[in-house]
Amino acid sequence: MEYNYPIDLDWTNDEMMAVVSFFNSIEAYYEDKVERDVVLERYNQFKKIVPGKAEEKQIFKEFHKRSGFDSYPVVKEAKAHEAGSILQSHN
Repeated sequence: MEYNYPIDLDWTNDEMMAVVSFFNSIEAYYEDKVERDVVLERYNQFKKIVPGKAEEKQIFKEFHKRSGFDSYPVVKEAKAHEAGSILQSHN
């Protein structure tokens, strides 16, 4: 699937890479599977770059629009599972 990630050009290269890495874990959830700890680690890095809830929602919405993948349920599921769990979409 070809699409652009929702990134802010004011972010540093490292910040852009961290955001893309987080969205890669969301893609992995829907396309195959992903470790819960990976999702949360990358989400925590994402939150250091995007600390505001409103901006997070906007970026999640834009990613969903571009990719078809909804980030919020993946983060919610990751938070609900124990460390070491494997997560995957049931669609």
